[in-house]
Amino acid sequence: MASEATDGSQGGSAAIDGLLDPEHPSATYVLEPDVVAPLVARVVTSHAAGEHRSLLPFTGAPLAALPLSSVEDVRSAVERARRAQRSWAHTTVAERSAVLLRFHDLVLERQAEVLDLLQMETGKSRRSAFEEVGDVAQVTRHYGVRAAHYLAERRVPGMLPVLTRASVHRRPVGVVGVIAPWNYPLTLVLAEALPALVAGNGVVAKPDPQTTLTALWAAELLEEAGLPGDLFLVVAGGGEIGSALTGLVDHIAFTGSTATGRKVAAQAGERLIGTTLELGGKNPLYVAADAHVPSAAQGAVRACFSNSGQLCVSVERLILHEDIAEEFLDAFVPLVRELRLGTALDYSVDMGSLTSQAQLDRVVAHVDDALSQGARVLAGGVHRADIGPFFYAPTVLDHVPPTAVCAREETFGPVVTVTRVPDDAAAIRAMNDSEYGLSASIWTQDTARGRRLAAQVEAGAVNVNDGYASAFGSVAAPMGGFKSSGQGRRHGREGIEALTEAQTVVVQRGVSHGLSFDTLYAQPADRASRLLTTAFGIMKRLRLP
Repeated sequence: MASEATDGSQGGSAAIDGLLDPEHPSATYVLEPDVVAPLVARVVTSHAAGEHRSLLPFTGAPLAALPLSSVEDVRSAVERARRAQRSWAHTTVAERSAVLLRFHDLVLERQAEVLDLLQMETGKSRRSAFEEVGDVAQVTRHYGVRAAHYLAERRVPGMLPVLTRASVHRRPVGVVGVIAPWNYPLTLVLAEALPALVAGNGVVAKPDPQTTLTALWAAELLEEAGLPGDLFLVVAGGGEIGSALTGLVDHIAFTGSTATGRKVAAQAGERLIGTTLELGGKNPLYVAADAHVPSAAQGAVRACFSNSGQLCVSVERLILHEDIAEEFLDAFVPLVRELRLGTALDYSVDMGSLTSQAQLDRVVAHVDDALSQGARVLAGGVHRADIGPFFYAPTVLDHVPPTAVCAREETFGPVVTVTRVPDDAAAIRAMNDSEYGLSASIWTQDTARGRRLAAQVEAGAVNVNDGYASAFGSVAAPMGGFKSSGQGRRHGREGIEALTEAQTVVVQRGVSHGLSFDTLYAQPADRASRLLTTAFGIMKRLRLP
């Protein structure tokens, strides 16, 4: 891969550290085939399903070609993972955790490689790419350190004190399927894969075709960290391959649109397998009357425009108390206009490109629809084709009518709308006025007030005095959505328990001494009932659970 500071638009030679200059006459692919070959070789494929050509979003030039998987290839991958999982499940949690902790170190040591790859596959800025590296390090460390605690046998009260010993064990489900989108291809492939692996499962991942190389890089690094072969496999393809995967695995983790998530849930429901679904969002940020406006404005810029707004927890609705609305916009809008857009593979720009023509078309359609209904542009509102084919200026829209598409539907781009409210109660109503409930943000100098307001918000995560990162980065806490934003949770105890089956083991003591339910039930029926009734009453008086 290119070095840390390689710029994607250099002239001169056609190849530098594996990068091809897309403007050079001899350039066919931005990434040389020899550089890509070791990664592409990891795709589970019979080479019968054709080939996908990904593009460099910065320029639209061909990035790399990789073979696609067939439905039979998916079946083969799941079978291979299932065979490998049987042995892996019998290793100790300590052994599995050690693999994760070695992977943690390798990701940080080799981050320059994957930062380049992330930028080239998605078009995101270097800073947004590093968010993925940081998140993976956090998740890996957390489960590497805490998995043994989460998976330990748990003693619970038995039916009768002393005589009954009850314990709960966490058993791996088998093979976990991961269907990951293109916007955070490292984070969202590994968010469920890492806890699944440390819990003793195998994993088969289907990334988006545009971002498959990043998943293959993760597979390579996991094996370098000591993960046995076939435990983390990658299949390549579109919706048909995702459906095939859902039809074969023992748990499916999907991140993507609500419409597709409903289809995944329906298919999983037919098979009675577990699901983890992180779906759409229309996330609000409320600036209360007592907020520290300069901090709120700075935080809102990051919350709205990280990864060019292509982020499930990105803020798309600014809700401003009318007492500070103009002061906030006077601070916020200039910061938005100052954001640096560009294609550099370094930290010199603030915002990168949208990832595809489809995303650009969606953003343009949402903005044009709002403007046609009377919305006013405070910043942006233009396609920045002068920088690259899919660049769109960070955009702030005021006076957006409720009938506008961008007022209700997720834009998933660098567009935010402004709503003014007279008080906190109106703010809460506005925040909850959505079919989605993934993430929300509240800004106030009174943190107790912030917690009280947060309790009224219908969202899976509420950040007080931060846009989204503090909740997403608190990986010991569960992350997921209310309403149409999904079901299940990733991160924390909830994330790993979802990828296991709970098994209850109950042992009766004293059977050889005649102390058993069989002995009790050998008594006349009315006597057994009276004895149990007395015992239940005593247990209640003693506050036994």
